[in-house]
Amino acid sequence: MSLKSNLHNFKEKNKDKKWIPAFNAIHTFLYLPNEITHNGTHIKAADDLKRTMNTVIMALVPCLIFGMYNAGYQHYLALGEIERSTGFLASTFWTLDNLIVGLWQVLPLVVVSYGVGLAVEFVFAIIKGHEVEEGYLVTGMLVPLIVPVDIPLWMLSVAVVFGVVIGKEVFGGTGMNILNPALTIRAFLFFAYPTWMSGDKVWVHGAVERDQMIASGSNLDAISGETILGSYAQSNAVDYSYLDMFWGLIPGSVGETSKFLIIIGALFLIFTKIGSWRIMLSTLVGALTMGLIFNGVVSAEWIGESSKFYGLMNVPFWQHLIIGSILFGAVYMATDPVTASQTNKGKWIYGFLIGFISIMIRVFNPAYPEGVFLAILLMNVFAPTIDHYVVQGNVKSRMKRLKLKTA
Repeated sequence: MSLKSNLHNFKEKNKDKKWIPAFNAIHTFLYLPNEITHNGTHIKAADDLKRTMNTVIMALVPCLIFGMYNAGYQHYLALGEIERSTGFLASTFWTLDNLIVGLWQVLPLVVVSYGVGLAVEFVFAIIKGHEVEEGYLVTGMLVPLIVPVDIPLWMLSVAVVFGVVIGKEVFGGTGMNILNPALTIRAFLFFAYPTWMSGDKVWVHGAVERDQMIASGSNLDAISGETILGSYAQSNAVDYSYLDMFWGLIPGSVGETSKFLIIIGALFLIFTKIGSWRIMLSTLVGALTMGLIFNGVVSAEWIGESSKFYGLMNVPFWQHLIIGSILFGAVYMATDPVTASQTNKGKWIYGFLIGFISIMIRVFNPAYPEGVFLAILLMNVFAPTIDHYVVQGNVKSRMKRLKLKTA
């Protein structure tokens, strides 16, 4: 007898058991969701939540693999054991040693993210007696990609529990949350453990431990893993080319560095109609607009010497798209269909404000020059309000047209 038949028979024999949702979840994971549309439908398609989530995961896998290589590459580069790669296909980057180090550091993050997150989902499903949704499949992949490579696993576990419980389950589960769960986890880590989420030592594997050994008297050289944003915020020189920034050969969170792979993922999500191109494009337009405004302020004569306090004001407006995580946030975070605006006009407003506010936070907060996750969380809160006024505006315009026709 097949596993599918066994699961079905078990469900039939144990209909009153509280923990039957856990077995339904196993069935859904291995096969297809049990739930189908019960009422009449206008559109019939093969899409379901599981397929949607898997499509997003497929778009994230290249960023994950590249992040593993980059973690090892940045580690050996900081140690001085290899020379800097001159291009995306350089032999010093795509080596087995880089992959092994990155795999050793990144894979546990993925395992902990999925293990702890799904455990919490199962517990709530058993307690509440509802189905285990597939919404965490994407969240579990996103979390390892938006954290530093050396984040302690226990910190990640605590943050995942907080994000799933407070960010989603208290609102009723998948589809009911108002905040992006992955960004809720990121926000918790940033405010609860700021020394592990910012600075110039957390972005390169081994930098924190080496600094601790140096402080204890060991005869070692310190490793600096400052990101480009950190360097610009302190008005320091940046020793990376624009191509390095685009290909992703720079320090940063695991999955945010390669803008090339993020763009490929964006095209894939747009082609499969999973991600909203309106939100992606409007986010980038908002970021470019704010960057242009700051460039104009710096070039104005009345600014005088005060611009030296805001090194990121001097960054060319277009360069904001290839440094930091604005592109990653626009493609994979802002487009979350649950927490984003639903109306077409609302998506333009929602995305534009995310990009606009992200660059504003980036420039005015030199201590933490990356405000994408804060901007997205803020606009998650205002997304229903934006949709409300868009709908009301449409209603008013139709009423006006109706009055004109009947006049």
